[in-house]
Amino acid sequence: MTIIVTNDTPPAIRGMLKRWFIEPKPNVFVGSVNRRTRGKTLEFIRRNAPGLGMLVIATERNAQGFFVETYGETPRRAAMRSGLQVMAEAWAESEGEEDDAC
Repeated sequence: MTIIVTNDTPPAIRGMLKRWFIEPKPNVFVGSVNRRTRGKTLEFIRRNAPGLGMLVIATERNAQGFFVETYGETPRRAAMRSGLQVMAEAWAESEGEEDDAC
């Protein structure tokens, strides 16, 4: 299983993705493709839409059963913590730290 979430997909890329994936919501593509097809598809997207922000989640033989990759500008990034992939996002400083600065 592969899930690709993009920011603003150009029509040509969207059409190509619909060959192998369904689009249950705008800019969310879900499909079951093999590793080679997934790799070639992602390579095509990066080559033809280099500024496109993408989040890719796909099955993998590891403890979690999947891996996460990001390409381009995305609000969240995959990070490794204790051997597990988690999603990191920008967060504000804690209130206690702000009080100490005053």
